[in-house]
Amino acid sequence: MGMMEKHIFINICKIPLLLFLLYMFICSLDILSSAFQLAGGKVAGDILNDNKIFSNPVAGLVVGILVTVLVQSSSTSTSIVVSLVSSGLLDVGSAIPIIMGSNIGTSVTNTIVALMQAGEREEFKRAFAGATVHDCFNWLSVLVLLPLEAVTGVMRLASEAVVESFNIVTGEDGPELLKVITEPLTKSIIQLDKTVIIGIATGQEVLRNKSLIKVWCQTRITIQENVSFAHSEASAVPTTSLHLNAEKCTHLFVETGLSDLVVGLILLSSSLLVLCTCLLLLVKLLNSLIQGQVAKAIQKIINTDFPSPFGWLTGYLAILVGAGMTFVVQSSSVFTSAITPLIGIGVISIERAYPLTLGSNIGTTTTAILAALASPGDKLAAAFQVALCHFFFNILGILLWYPVPLSRLPIRMARFLGERTAKYRWFAVLYLILCFLLLPSIVFALSMAGWQVLLGICVPCVALLLCIVVLNRLQSEKPHLLPWWLQTWDHLPLWMHSLKPLDTIITRVTLCCRKARDSDQSRTSPEDLSQLTEYEAEKNHAPLAQNSPTLIYDYETETGAFFDSLDGKSSRL
Repeated sequence: MGMMEKHIFINICKIPLLLFLLYMFICSLDILSSAFQLAGGKVAGDILNDNKIFSNPVAGLVVGILVTVLVQSSSTSTSIVVSLVSSGLLDVGSAIPIIMGSNIGTSVTNTIVALMQAGEREEFKRAFAGATVHDCFNWLSVLVLLPLEAVTGVMRLASEAVVESFNIVTGEDGPELLKVITEPLTKSIIQLDKTVIIGIATGQEVLRNKSLIKVWCQTRITIQENVSFAHSEASAVPTTSLHLNAEKCTHLFVETGLSDLVVGLILLSSSLLVLCTCLLLLVKLLNSLIQGQVAKAIQKIINTDFPSPFGWLTGYLAILVGAGMTFVVQSSSVFTSAITPLIGIGVISIERAYPLTLGSNIGTTTTAILAALASPGDKLAAAFQVALCHFFFNILGILLWYPVPLSRLPIRMARFLGERTAKYRWFAVLYLILCFLLLPSIVFALSMAGWQVLLGICVPCVALLLCIVVLNRLQSEKPHLLPWWLQTWDHLPLWMHSLKPLDTIITRVTLCCRKARDSDQSRTSPEDLSQLTEYEAEKNHAPLAQNSPTLIYDYETETGAFFDSLDGKSSRL
């Protein structure tokens, strides 16, 4: 066997391994969602149980974000909302902001997946930009559509018109194509009773102390007909009896005696370990398969537009592909998380990933519509209307941020975030905490204080941020239009226009922790003294990440700009 034949044979053998790693990656995402539901599902139910707060649309939006982040599943949070609407505890108008929030919360999964590629700086830059383009699209859509919906009720009225114009009847369950493959493994590990979360959200206090871990999985009702003879007459009297047969579940955590929180933490750590391992091996395997001329050919096929004058159709075809693939895998989180490594290694450009992500949003809403049509008769209208509102939200968002190239602001925002995380890797963790936990919690607290307080604080902050963005663009492109004191930010303290001071603190704290750890180890291991010396030398020679010339961006060599231009051009900040 020649070298060429051997190389081809090895690559063919890698394909089954690639499929196996992809299968384990998808299963680990499913287990990760179950782990979050075990750890925070009841808290999410308690949050949704307080129906009074939903009269405030901003509070509803934040609740949707926090609940979806807690349970790591937009379908779960949407099903809770459907139950609240169908039971009369929540009206559709109040449910729409929660649906918007769930759209934002579900995008945290692929952002977490992007963190796994932090080992290589350029890959991390591309992967994080590709993941956060979903976040940017959702946030921008909410900033426009939430006030529009609060004022006009356009999505509520449109969904009502559709529901009333069709004679909708309950149908069969929607297709679950991917779950047929993954459920044999995931159900052998853990099975959850999601009705507990829904019951807590709808105010059923008896379920508060019930475990989410399912014990009885299958319940069969058998009807047995008996024939008895009366003593007084010869005629036979038929009788019917019902027998209830329940089968105990066989997953790993059935009747272990562990609390939901402990099981959730065990599953969380193990699923993250499997997720990281599979992702790292997937990236290495894809790099070995897609290299040289093969990589160039694949990149050209995926990222090249149609010939003129049909080039504009390429993005819309990508939207259809994203919607179709999401419909197949039944989860937007799975699809966007699966393409994140491909974006990182450069196979898919962010310009192509953007319409794929938009299509994924559409695909997950079509899945929700099919699931709504399979709802019981008493919940059918509410479920279908909520699913339609979700669909209209994504359609309107696409119309806002895709058709005109100048309106594709999420791409420029995502590039900015990718460049920031490539320079300061800790910024990715800060972004996750800020956008999905801290900022929603602050806005929620302000909304509870009243809309006057919310507007009095948020409007000036948003106006200031917009002014800074506009000034940055003018500084980079037309500085002569500005007065001399606005042409640069150098006259301001460094911490007001750069992340370098914060990076100094984080880097020094990290090095001190490593020094203390190695100092403890050196008491029993003299060999680690050399490592301690290396760390001391590293601290003296390169205490900051930006001291490495390979990590310096041109636009930060002078001032270390933080509020940079969104299109990635250099600016003096």
